[in-house]
Amino acid sequence: MSDKKTALKPVKKATASKSKAVALAPAPNPEGSLSRYLTDIRKFPMLEAQEEFELAKDYAKSGDTKSAHKLVTSHLRLVAKIAMGYRGYGLPIGEVISEGNVGLMRAVQKFDPDRGFRLATYAMWWIRASIQEYVLRSWSLVKIGTTAAQKKLFFNLRRLKGEINAIDGGSLNPDQVSDIAERLGVREDEVTSMEGRMSGDQSLNAPLRGGDMGDEGGGEWQDWLEDETPNPEAQALAKDENSARHAILMDAMATLNEREREILMARRLTDPPETLEILSHRHDVSRERIRQIEARAFEKLKAAMSSALPHAGGVTIEGETANH
Repeated sequence: MSDKKTALKPVKKATASKSKAVALAPAPNPEGSLSRYLTDIRKFPMLEAQEEFELAKDYAKSGDTKSAHKLVTSHLRLVAKIAMGYRGYGLPIGEVISEGNVGLMRAVQKFDPDRGFRLATYAMWWIRASIQEYVLRSWSLVKIGTTAAQKKLFFNLRRLKGEINAIDGGSLNPDQVSDIAERLGVREDEVTSMEGRMSGDQSLNAPLRGGDMGDEGGGEWQDWLEDETPNPEAQALAKDENSARHAILMDAMATLNEREREILMARRLTDPPETLEILSHRHDVSRERIRQIEARAFEKLKAAMSSALPHAGGVTIEGETANH
């Protein structure tokens, strides 16, 4: 009895919203011995098909926690076996098994014995799903694997890299990326992105070895991050230049007569520009005449703006810069 009590430690994550079967479910103690736990769960007998069917029917009908307890404990070895397949992700195996046990309990709660298949066949999907969700939650501070394709990529990338002998070869080369993307049915950029994210989060305070950044190496990673946003000085200069350009444009527009100004604004300063056909009807002239007025007005505008440039500092007009 003392051995069983050790193995039947309640799951820490169980909540009041879960059924009584969850509260009774055994889970490994992260602070205890994994080998002891594996020994303990072997003491629970495997169930024959008929016994499993009767227990499942009893639990589904009456909610008998004793029946659920037997169903769960008889499949703890299945959880441990599946969990061992996720040891390569660097997470505590005891916690991985605990998450798998949560999936097993959910499977017991939803299992329908009348469908004709064994609990193990049904439970393995819940166990894997629970473990995979835990791995994704624990892997990075940045949420990853939000779609089925991304989850498939995350959990198959390591295996495929092993198959093409790229586990310890640094970053994947373009041919390897293309091969993996084709096998998994995802884009090549998704493979490259996931490979980088699988390397784990890097602290901005991680120290740099001397020489990593050349002769001026050392310090921390954050010391070498460049702020790409415009600095206040650049923003102020851009604002001043825009204001000066607008003032020059308004002064130059004042040199045009009313018809020239209206046609130029309709053709050059309106989005989308008005058509020659519309303007020809409005001004009761031909389309060719509208085109001529537009061209003449534009030349007058450029001349007026150019004459104002010597007084405007370094203001750019149509790709050309005038300086003092």
